[in-house]
Amino acid sequence: MKFAEFFPGQIITAGPASLSESEIVEFAKRYDPQWFHVEIEASNQGRHQGLIASGWQTCGIAMRLAVDHALTGSESFASPGLAYLKWTHPVRPGDSLSLKATVLEMRRSQTKATLGILRWRWQLFNQHTIEVLDLEATSLFDLKDTP
Repeated sequence: MKFAEFFPGQIITAGPASLSESEIVEFAKRYDPQWFHVEIEASNQGRHQGLIASGWQTCGIAMRLAVDHALTGSESFASPGLAYLKWTHPVRPGDSLSLKATVLEMRRSQTKATLGILRWRWQLFNQHTIEVLDLEATSLFDLKDTP
């Protein structure tokens, strides 16, 4: 989507995407090797009563869905960060995750007319419509070739 196609209040949905047990363990072994992400037997005895995905992997899934359904082909070039990030419920092997992205604000920079700023809220839900991720992101768009 191009920057001009976004508008406040717009809701963009994408998904589903899922994670297998092996994908959870493989990711966690490389990037977040905590026992409840990588040790299947031990995680069954833990607080979550089973293996759960790293929150960082969950963010990666949300990012992939946003890119595939909103940012590919756009003028997006960077993000200065997130206003907040919450992992609201564990993601488990086999969960089917869907993204709901709500546009909160879009504007041109007051100091750089060729810079578009998009603030949006991303929520990821599992197949039971339980929210597993909630964040507010800012995306930057290069508008030098648009009037």
